[in-house]
This record gives sequence, C-alpha cells and structure tokens, in this order.
Amino acid sequence: MSNDLSHGRFLVIDNLPASSRQQAYSLLKQGQFYIEPLSTKDDGKTIPVPGGLIHHWVGVAFIPGATFSQTLAVLQDYDHHKITYRPAVRDSKLLAHRGNDFKVYLQFYRKSLVTVVVNGNFDIQYTLIGTMRAMSKSYSTRIAEVEDAGKPNEHELPVGNDHGYVWRLYSYWRIEQNDGGVYIQVESIGLSRTIPWEIAWLVNPLVRSVPRSVLSGFLEDTRRAVEGKAERRSPVPLENRHTS
Repeated sequence: MSNDLSHGRFLVIDNLPASSRQQAYSLLKQGQFYIEPLSTKDDGKTIPVPGGLIHHWVGVAFIPGATFSQTLAVLQDYDHHKITYRPAVRDSKLLAHRGNDFKVYLQFYRKSLVTVVVNGNFDIQYTLIGTMRAMSKSYSTRIAEVEDAGKPNEHELPVGNDHGYVWRLYSYWRIEQNDGGVYIQVESIGLSRTIPWEIAWLVNPLVRSVPRSVLSGFLEDTRRAVEGKAERRSPVPLENRHTS
C-alpha cells in the first residue's frame, strides 16, 4: 500500500495497464463496480497460514456529483452504520472519538449456508491527503461469534474458540474527489479457519463469491447514502419554495 502511494497510485485500478485503466474508469463512471481478489506474496512465494485462510479483496465505485466532505461524513457516522449498511450491519456504535481516531463497535450479519453473526470492536484511523483525498485503516481488536442471535438466550462464544468464520478483519478505505464526483475504494483482509476438505467442494464457491457480494453491497450502500446526503443538502429551487 505504501509503495503504491509513493508512486502516485491512489486507487487499485491505477496499477492496471493504460488501456485497461481507461476502461475501468469508464465503467466506474457508468455506475459499475471494479472488484477483484488480491494476494500478497513474500519474495514471490505464497505466505503459509497454518489452520487459517486469508480473504483479501478490493472494490472501487464512483459517486457522481458527490463531494469529499459528504462521503467522509457518511463513513464516519458510525452510530448510523446499522441503518446505512443493513442488513449486513445489525448494530453499530461509536465508542470513542479523538481527532482522526475512532473506536467503534459493529455487529455483522451474513446468511448463506449458515447464518453468521459476529460482534467486533475496531480501531479506525483516518489520514487526510490534501483537501480532496483521505485514507482510513480499520483494525479489529476483538471478534466474537454470536450464538442464537435474536433469541432470548443470545450469547457470545469464547473468543477464538468458535466456528472460525471470522477471526480478524482489517479494512482500508480510500476517498478521492475527482472527475465531478468521488471515487471510493474499500480493501478488506479477513482471517478465517481453514475449510475441512470433506466440505471444501461445497464451501469453496462461497468463499470466492461471498466477499465479492459483501464488497458490492458496502459500495452500493455507501453510494446510496452519500447520494441521499447530497439530495438533502441541495438548495430548493426558488420557484419551488413556499411562502406563507
């Protein structure tokens, strides 16, 4: 990530060859998303993760007519993430805030072959780059799987002693106002338990598709929320104003 920034590559699509990069930007402006899996290697070799799986994905979207401040306001409104990102986020709360540093509680919900609910605490730090760019990094400090969610006996399983659907979750957002709108990028890196070989044939397709759909959902929800904020702040045309 630092290497990309030092070479002026703010968004992941800036790494693409010129023709592919132009096409990607064109598709973004048409309302489509750019989503791809990523892989980090050590000296060209796969990094072993005994007993675990790394899920590394990135997604980019464009919000026409949006501003930098509107987008930042949506992302930092953590008390309302349970509304902005529902049903993926069932609950959210800002725990502490000082300057560009936030401590946040989020409860995530996902239903596929099984229903997964996890409580997470996150430390989030924003970095402003000039007046039209910003980055944030979100690190999970506690992840606990919830058993019997929504029932009277709802409770957390012991941290680290659960089904292993999510053990760690890091997220990196990038925001850039340009081309008459705002580009948003979210990069997600998660750690889960290795899939048993007996059911790998069934679960592997979900492992590849679920992160894509989750990122797509977060990008779409963010775009919708920013567009809604822009509409609410737009001045009412003079001829439509009512006077008493």
